[in-house]
Amino acid sequence: MLTGLSNLPAWQQDGLIVAASVASGILLYLVGLYPLYQTGTADAAPGWLRLTLFAAICVAELFRRTAPTMALVAGVALVAVDAFYGPSMPVLIVLADLLYAATLYGPRRLRQEMIPMAALGTVGAVIAALVFAPDWRAPILACLAAMPFIVIPVWWGTNVRQHQEIVAAERTSAAQLAKIAELDRSAAIAAERARMARDLHDIIAGHLSAIAIQSAAVLAMTTEDPQTARRVLTAVRENSVSALDEMRAMIDLLRADGSGNGETMAPALLADLSKLIESARASGMDIEAHSEIDDTAPLPAAVDLTAYRIAQEALTNVMKHAPQTKARVEVRHVDGMLTVEVVNELSGEPERIGNTGTGLLNMRERAAVVGGSFSAGPSASGWLVRAVLPTAGAQT
Repeated sequence: MLTGLSNLPAWQQDGLIVAASVASGILLYLVGLYPLYQTGTADAAPGWLRLTLFAAICVAELFRRTAPTMALVAGVALVAVDAFYGPSMPVLIVLADLLYAATLYGPRRLRQEMIPMAALGTVGAVIAALVFAPDWRAPILACLAAMPFIVIPVWWGTNVRQHQEIVAAERTSAAQLAKIAELDRSAAIAAERARMARDLHDIIAGHLSAIAIQSAAVLAMTTEDPQTARRVLTAVRENSVSALDEMRAMIDLLRADGSGNGETMAPALLADLSKLIESARASGMDIEAHSEIDDTAPLPAAVDLTAYRIAQEALTNVMKHAPQTKARVEVRHVDGMLTVEVVNELSGEPERIGNTGTGLLNMRERAAVVGGSFSAGPSASGWLVRAVLPTAGAQT
């Protein structure tokens, strides 16, 4: 039932509370149980005055939520007039609700002062009973009346308000945590998409660019040379098969339903660099390769793969922008640092050669992921691509 009432609009809740106050007050007046304390046989105040005061404080109760401060001030003034003729229970019942509403809905400063005000009101009621009441029982009755009509409403309203503030703080905290989780999820998705884009670019741009260049080399042959044509077409087939295998492995990894065949392809590493260089040579390039890697100290897998992808992309750019030129690939592993350098002769303007789409960006991102550095630009011997990747302490 209380849950159903809490779902009602605020004005309906206040209307039901005022209606309950009016009904209980009329009942007490009709049965004659309204005096809280009476010395004589007859009420000191006329009946119309009692009803007028009660009606006025019920009107003030209508503003218990919208204007709690004004409603409380008006209620205290009406209770003071009612107490002059002898306090009545219906008026005090409405006062208790006004105290509760002021504590719960009032401004922060009023809520903070309600407990001291309740203490002062209790003391004031006892002193007034001692001074004005002729019977010694009046102060005792004033103390007992202060508990249900003053102290308990303020205490109850304070507890409800504190619980509401705790719930609001928890709700705000939960919303912030949900927002942070959503941001983390979005960042993770963006990072994963960027990684997938780099991998797809390396597979497609590397293998398919080599296939296109090698095919063009075969078509451009002016003399019949079966051995050269066979070597180039063999390289075309190897690049095609490698591209298909890597694409198939990536698709199997991306399937969320686990419907893949369970077979995974080992990632390309620096050990496969010789195949990459032979494929570039088949397109007509003169490539010199040097490698200084200690086989007894295996490289971390992430660094090994990154070095291979950077060399692959650099050679692809050379084949696209500086075909039929000389190039040198050098790999060194010294003092915990793996250095990959690809340098080639310039066949055009440096600005044109360096404009390789997303290739340079992908190489720079790959180097940054493993904590390395990357640079690309003109050098004394041509166009130089250089990556320095740390191997000490890198994750395997």
